[in-house]
Amino acid sequence: MSSENRSHDGKTGLDELVPSRYAQQVGDIEVLVISDGVLPIGAETIAYNAAPADLAAWLDDMFLPPDVLDWPLNVVVVRSGDQTVLIDAGLGSEFPDFQQTGRLAMRLAAAGIDTASVTDVVLTHLHMDHIGGLLGDGLGLRPDLRVHVAAAEAEFWESPDFSHTSMPTGVPDALRSAATRFLEEYRGRLQPFETEHEVAPGVVASRTGGHTPGHSVVRLASGGDRLTFAGDAVFQVAFDHPDWFNGFEHDPEEAARVRVRLLQELAANREALVATHLPFPSICHVATAGNAFRCVPAVWDF
Repeated sequence: MSSENRSHDGKTGLDELVPSRYAQQVGDIEVLVISDGVLPIGAETIAYNAAPADLAAWLDDMFLPPDVLDWPLNVVVVRSGDQTVLIDAGLGSEFPDFQQTGRLAMRLAAAGIDTASVTDVVLTHLHMDHIGGLLGDGLGLRPDLRVHVAAAEAEFWESPDFSHTSMPTGVPDALRSAATRFLEEYRGRLQPFETEHEVAPGVVASRTGGHTPGHSVVRLASGGDRLTFAGDAVFQVAFDHPDWFNGFEHDPEEAARVRVRLLQELAANREALVATHLPFPSICHVATAGNAFRCVPAVWDF
């Protein structure tokens, strides 16, 4: 994959005409949301327990196609104190069937971020669209990198259970293979935590479970400002229908409970939300709407 793109003035460089990164300040913590691209996903996968007519109506209301969606894939870089923390790593460039993703390395370079400066990685969970960027030499990360993941997540992928998921054929094998390879490559750098761990000043990883047994969110807090990176706890459809199950959830009923609790909390404390699969740059606030919620996009601050 070439890292060169032609800009609107015809010059060749790393930057792109379509925005791919967005900066946000949380007190003294610098936050950069980066798009790793988009993944194709069958529409039925986002809500497989919904009545087909209800899902079709929601997709139509949201001006989304009825069959295959472009699934956003967001990654976050956080600078706090003397640490640079990468939260999730996207899909990477080793999956040629997904040609619209794997952009993280190029976009880190375009943002002027030297990957050797990344001191820590926090993984919300070990699905391949969150760890793929760490496989092989795609990012060129430092050998003393610390990789933080919930102990329950690493344990789960030693012998994963897909019995409660509803994934397309072949996906469980691909997820299992990627997670196995990741654990083989990074076992010596893992910093497992049980429930909660402060990775850097004001940067706290908290295990929620649900989506996977060790799924975690990352809470940022500094100077009275707060932001939560929710990983796969929240999807676009979840605001209107938090009880609809995503096919990638290993415990869908618990995932729905986690989702509702988190959205209720964010609506009450009014802190900002970022999530992996919300439309880029995904920064929003949560409001209540009867028995459901509303996603209120943040106003872009240039």
